[in-house]
Amino acid sequence: MSTTVSAAVVAGVDEPPKIERITLNEPGPGQVRVRLAAAGVCHSDLSLAQGVLPQKLPAVLGHEGAGTVEAVGPGVTGLEPGASVVLNWTPPCRACWYCDNGEPYLCEHGMDAAQQAYGKRADGTAVYPGLGTAAFAEATVVPVNGVVPMPEGVDAATAALLGCAVLTGWGAVTNTAGVRAGQSAAVIGLGGVGLAALQAAALAGADPVIAVDASPGKRDLALALGATHFVQAGSELAGEVRALTGGRGVDHAFEVVGSSTTIRAAWDISRRGGGVTVVGAGALGDSVSFSALEIFHQARTLRGCFYGSCDPDRDVPLVADHVRGGGLDLATMVTDEVGLDELPEAFQRMRDGRGGRSLIRFD
Repeated sequence: MSTTVSAAVVAGVDEPPKIERITLNEPGPGQVRVRLAAAGVCHSDLSLAQGVLPQKLPAVLGHEGAGTVEAVGPGVTGLEPGASVVLNWTPPCRACWYCDNGEPYLCEHGMDAAQQAYGKRADGTAVYPGLGTAAFAEATVVPVNGVVPMPEGVDAATAALLGCAVLTGWGAVTNTAGVRAGQSAAVIGLGGVGLAALQAAALAGADPVIAVDASPGKRDLALALGATHFVQAGSELAGEVRALTGGRGVDHAFEVVGSSTTIRAAWDISRRGGGVTVVGAGALGDSVSFSALEIFHQARTLRGCFYGSCDPDRDVPLVADHVRGGGLDLATMVTDEVGLDELPEAFQRMRDGRGGRSLIRFD
């Protein structure tokens, strides 16, 4: 029997998502069907919808989700219907060069599922799963390695944030940059990922922890989630950050916007010998430049960060410990709870730089 669900379908580049009934493929070998409890709305979804990041269309976007296994395909063992899971949008194959060398987040096959149709629209047109996950729907079909067991003691809805925002932000601080107690840190961009990075820096014992955003309305949220200071982005940013760090700049600057302007700002607020971690997903044609002399003279490290350098099978339980212990506050990150039909408004809030994470709840 086929499974028909409501889903937010993006039919073309920069077209608004429309709620449609689509028919999902039955789970094939090595696949599972997951009934969604909730899905977070990430800026990467907006970038996919706008064509900034590549994605086959028409597609159901959404890659940050949690729910319950509803059915399993042939050959799936160790996972039964009824199991609570978090979605993993870049599942590792565990056999390629990157997986064998401790970088499963760069798996050669992590994006394979996004290239394969997973259902049909009412007119029979094939529909693709955004980032292989398609969480903006009542249910989805994903590879079995695209789910991680839901940690005990974590709310089933806010656990959706573990699938991207929290792993990416926490991982950038913990895995990629290796922030240590007593070091200073700044986070530029206070969406869901930036708010997770902010909390992770505070959890690591960084001091000061400087939150930076273009919107002054983010101040109270940033301070509530562990920032010691809030600085509004602008022409005086570097001077204000240096005034808070003995004139040097921060040990660690995290760029969580995906823009050449903010990457350059993160470079400028870091100290000589410091580190800049680029977490935001920017556009292919948006170039950032540095002089040869400053790269030599400043001795800074500029690094990219994909999915927080995380292995979800390993790191979701670690992050869950921090959630249960109060070090990571998922509920406060969620500033808007919405229905699936309110996805366009959630996208607009991101364009406007308002709020933290929007969370779609499926009743």
